[in-house]
Amino acid sequence: MGRQSQYASRPPDRAGEVHYTEQEHAIWAELFARQKRAIPGRACDEFLQGLDLLRLPEHRVPQLGEVSRALRRETGWEVAYVPALIPIGDFFALLAERRFPAATFVRTRDELDYLQEPDIFHEIFGHTPLLTNRYFADFTQAYGRLGLAASPEQREFLARLYWFTVEFGLMRKPGGSLRIYGGGILSSIGETEYAAGSERPQRLRFDPLRALRTPYRIDIMQPLYYVIEDLRELFELTRRDLPGLVREAARLGLLSPAYPEPAAEQRAA
Repeated sequence: MGRQSQYASRPPDRAGEVHYTEQEHAIWAELFARQKRAIPGRACDEFLQGLDLLRLPEHRVPQLGEVSRALRRETGWEVAYVPALIPIGDFFALLAERRFPAATFVRTRDELDYLQEPDIFHEIFGHTPLLTNRYFADFTQAYGRLGLAASPEQREFLARLYWFTVEFGLMRKPGGSLRIYGGGILSSIGETEYAAGSERPQRLRFDPLRALRTPYRIDIMQPLYYVIEDLRELFELTRRDLPGLVREAARLGLLSPAYPEPAAEQRAA
């Protein structure tokens, strides 16, 4: 969270509206259209159901207020405007209040396939559909509350748990095929195809202690994904001693990374 963003969020006006350019609407429409083609048979059912409930506009950037109204109706969540990258403490505080942070900038065409900063397409298309699911919504709030009470060192471990669930999680229900629920995957055309179809990445049964200890990089395709059975599994995790798991992860230390050194490979999304 200490990095400087090259993007700047556009604050809403007095009516709560953000004014986007025609080019920004066109980029949203292109991103939406190709993800809509890519996710059938790859996204989990709960995500697809959430898309139906939200009824996100396909040809223009949605306003935060209209997304919030749909979320409040389903699970009591809403979307909160943030100025691009925010301090980690603010991030946890918003989640604890059932407010999902969203920067209002749209990626440039040069970074259409992937960018390291979460733009509005990543946040709204990638993440908010699952916030219509009660299990996922309650897990996300519990995660925020846990982060608020955590020390700076513990927050580093919690960031890994978020990465391997909310951002880059996979699901395989008993007897079923692999499905995606992580918003970082579902908002990226390259990662959607790679995570669900490629034989290259390693896919391990989700173990929260192991996930807390697993290093990751943000600038390459993920070499490792963790797989849950269903979203209830995340909700049940909130009933466990998560602070104790974080302390145990800190005691054991990080696992060996599954990725190359940063200079050795660059993302090709």
